[in-house]
Amino acid sequence: MELFKSTSNIDFLGGRKVSIAISVALMLISIVLVATRGLNYALDFTGGVLVEVQYAESVEIDQVREALDAGGLHNAQVQSLGGTRDVSIRLQAQEDQKNADKVASDVLSALKAKRADVVLKRHDFVGSSVGAELRSDGIVAAIFVMLGIMVYIGIRFEKRFAIAAIASEIHDTILTVGFFALTHMEFDLTVLASLLAVIGYSINDKVVVFDRVRELFRLSRKAEPYEILNKSINQTLSRTIMTSLTTALAMFALYFWGGPAVHGFALTMLVGIVIGTLSSIFFANPILYWLGVSKTDLMPVSKESPELARRP
Repeated sequence: MELFKSTSNIDFLGGRKVSIAISVALMLISIVLVATRGLNYALDFTGGVLVEVQYAESVEIDQVREALDAGGLHNAQVQSLGGTRDVSIRLQAQEDQKNADKVASDVLSALKAKRADVVLKRHDFVGSSVGAELRSDGIVAAIFVMLGIMVYIGIRFEKRFAIAAIASEIHDTILTVGFFALTHMEFDLTVLASLLAVIGYSINDKVVVFDRVRELFRLSRKAEPYEILNKSINQTLSRTIMTSLTTALAMFALYFWGGPAVHGFALTMLVGIVIGTLSSIFFANPILYWLGVSKTDLMPVSKESPELARRP
């Protein structure tokens, strides 16, 4: 099935100045948003109190949230611990809630007000230093992923492709993080994991297009970079759109029926899919064109034998 004919000739590079200008503007806006508004870090990064309780009978997660809200404990992160009776509750540390024992007592009281068959299993206080370490580890992980991608693309293709790939990866990551700074949605470990997945997913489309660029350069006798790059985007456009749509459908299902625990993951993937798809078409290839990629860059280097090299 093809949404677009492989013989189509849409001039994507014709608007490269506009697309690059828009991308750069969005990157600057995202950086400003992160610097001024910051990210709404969840308990995973800020520290707080972790409480685990157990019910005698099955309980719905929504019932636990309603009981906590009724007891004045708002914005709690509630998750099932693999069954229908064990529940994990995480609350961000407040100035009057630094005592983990008091918080656990408040949680238990709120839950018992709705159902008496609940008991406290354990409670712990998570310090902010742990969250700071997780943030720094996440940044290091993202950097290593991008460097690994750059090395891979440089080995498989050519250094200009590696530069275009890493530029688009930085672009996609900054815009995705900027979305969370703009909306001020919670940024937790699931979002961080999804952000790393977005980096890996985003490079997938670029590799497909880059592979077609290399193939067309080698097959064409008179290979003009502008024509080759446009043709590569057109020939892979259906594949790019179909891959993005099918992945987005899975993320939509996860968002609407997967429960609140995976909302952040699914939403990050959806935002990343949109940004990554658009950057594959309107950002990566214009960068590659401006870097001056040509047919000679992709042709294998022929090695003359010593005998031939000595001939006059």
